Amino acid sequence: MAKRMTLMLLLMAAFLAVIGFTKYRQVQAGIAQGASFKPPAEAVTTVVAKQQDWHPSLAAIGSVAAVRGVTVSADLPGVVEKILFESGKKVRAGELLVQLDTRQEQAQLVGAQARNDLARLSLDRVSGLLDKGVTSQAEYDAAVAQEEQGRANVGETRAAIARKTIRAPFAGILGIRQANLGQYLHSGDPIVSLQAVDPIHVNFGVPQQEIAHVKAGREVRVSAAELPGVVFTGSISALDSVVDQTTRNIQVQALFDNPDGRLRPGMFVNVEVMLDEADPVVTIPASSISYAPYGNSVFIVEKMTGPNGASYLGVRQQFVKLGASRGDQVAVLTGVKQGEEVVSSGVFKLRNGAEVQVNNEVQPSNEPAPKPEDN
Repeated sequence: MAKRMTLMLLLMAAFLAVIGFTKYRQVQAGIAQGASFKPPAEAVTTVVAKQQDWHPSLAAIGSVAAVRGVTVSADLPGVVEKILFESGKKVRAGELLVQLDTRQEQAQLVGAQARNDLARLSLDRVSGLLDKGVTSQAEYDAAVAQEEQGRANVGETRAAIARKTIRAPFAGILGIRQANLGQYLHSGDPIVSLQAVDPIHVNFGVPQQEIAHVKAGREVRVSAAELPGVVFTGSISALDSVVDQTTRNIQVQALFDNPDGRLRPGMFVNVEVMLDEADPVVTIPASSISYAPYGNSVFIVEKMTGPNGASYLGVRQQFVKLGASRGDQVAVLTGVKQGEEVVSSGVFKLRNGAEVQVNNEVQPSNEPAPKPEDN
């Protein structure tokens, strides 16, 4: 019985030894196969880093304001007799806009002129008598005063008629009419707004630490979301004399030519103040950047040597320091040199030393001033 048990144990041990050795060989073969496995190359697009001259600028949000803007209103009360303008139209300086009823003033003018003519005749007669010594100096002085009073009454009546004849104080674009024919207007009631839009002002704020870089005459560019692809160029015309105590900004005013009237008072615009001379910077597409809390990096394509001594096209992860951005491009201050080939798409699937296959048939956008299509 004991011999049989011993034999069974030896057979079992031999069986386990054979099984263990077989598994060991399989594991060793698997390790060797894994060590020799080479992942397939990742498909990426690349771009060659270029050096460009970027003009340093200061960005701000501005508001368009008319150089001259008023609300045309009634100076004296009266009834609207004529309306000689259309809403939204351009007018010339001095063009007649509204005529109030002046029949009473016209009648008063006739009477005032008659009294003035009579006073003038009396003055001529008294002047002749004074030369002959027939009348006194006092009577002559009274005649002179009466004639001057008559002329003043005529001028006053004519001024009242002129104040009821409402004209454009300057050339510009009218707003929407706020008065109707036959309406009684009180003194100061609005009739229509008038804005001079060529040239036109853009007002914006600049932080106090940038005051030294913002001077009168410096170039300013503005753009508006409502006018895609259009950039207006002007210059700083004035700076405020005080800094706002709440925002610590100083108000700046720039002047722009606006012959087509595309910039309208009240519009919000993006402002770019051009500062000093252009600086050379290395630019790459924003899609090339791998952003991370521990530092931003890019992948540079270059020839590499594998563990088996074979060369392949791989990527090297390079940490970078970024500068300003414009459109699709980002300025790289350190980490990338001019002429280096940088991965422009597919960075999310790469690792340091990974093999890549470059296919640049379809490239991501790389424009400093992109113009996306309106789909």
